[in-house]
Amino acid sequence: MKVKFAPLDVPVHRRLQTAAVLQWVFSFLGLAPSCIFLFFYLLFTRFWLISVLYAVWWFFDYDTPLRGGRRVPFMCGSKLWDYMRDYFPIKLVKTADLDPRQNYIFGFHPHGVLVAGAFTNFCTYATGFRQLFPGLTTYLLLLPLWFRAPFFRDYIMCAGLIPSSKESASYPLCQRGGGNAVVIAVGGAPEALDAHPGTYNVMLAKKKGFIKMAMEHGAHLVPVFSFGENEVFDQVKNTRGTWLRWTQERLQNIMGVSLPLFHARGIFQYSFGLMPYRKPINTVVGRPIRVDRNEKPTAEELDALHQLYMDELSNLFEEHKENYGVDKDKHLIFV
Repeated sequence: MKVKFAPLDVPVHRRLQTAAVLQWVFSFLGLAPSCIFLFFYLLFTRFWLISVLYAVWWFFDYDTPLRGGRRVPFMCGSKLWDYMRDYFPIKLVKTADLDPRQNYIFGFHPHGVLVAGAFTNFCTYATGFRQLFPGLTTYLLLLPLWFRAPFFRDYIMCAGLIPSSKESASYPLCQRGGGNAVVIAVGGAPEALDAHPGTYNVMLAKKKGFIKMAMEHGAHLVPVFSFGENEVFDQVKNTRGTWLRWTQERLQNIMGVSLPLFHARGIFQYSFGLMPYRKPINTVVGRPIRVDRNEKPTAEELDALHQLYMDELSNLFEEHKENYGVDKDKHLIFV
């Protein structure tokens, strides 16, 4: 394989963009294990007291992720995320106003490999969410597994991430006065296995938990489609029914996380590596679907709202797809 190296005269701002994305990729792939190793390593050094004190702190702070986390505005507004935004680039597109007196559930589609669009748009201030939707605070759901890693849990809470559990997601929606938006990558970890360039498979046909939660809390539903999310990484072919897909799905059932075999480019060359491609991601926030509070919805009511949500998501995709380079004969496939 011929390796294509980056030129030596790459502008400084592009180097900074690459560095920003590199730390983000490392955060998802290597920082959590590194934090776990550090925690136990310190116990066997003269710095053992750090881990002991942190363990005490963790005991008293254990439920914080379930109570809205601990967002740090300074971190969300860091210049670092501006460089990450410009690397792809990532853009947030508004289609309708959202009343800050209401609470919302944003359904984010598709998951992609590392949900770059969801993180940049809803965990940082880089794409102008606060200006586009004043009065709203977003909470992006992440697998609970990551909140069991010492030190790392505090790092991700700084960006407004909370565990993807019913208790955690319900907390912001229970707050009076509105102004909270829970962001759910509905397809979750399994959908990452379908994140191949040029595909538009959305795992939604049987996903009704977030619909029921919206009805129980009277939270309006907002479909969100991120054009380009599946384009920033290639993935080893893993068609359903193959031994690779079977293995990935079994590991996902055991560990709770999926393991897509993805690849793209490197830091100083463009031929291979785990850095994403520089391809645009345009995240379109759709019109809100009004949901009346219903603590005990019937199966028929649940199915009707679920179908309405799928229809609205499909309409959102069809309305905007040609603006972002999707062929007119391409349509969403609900799995």
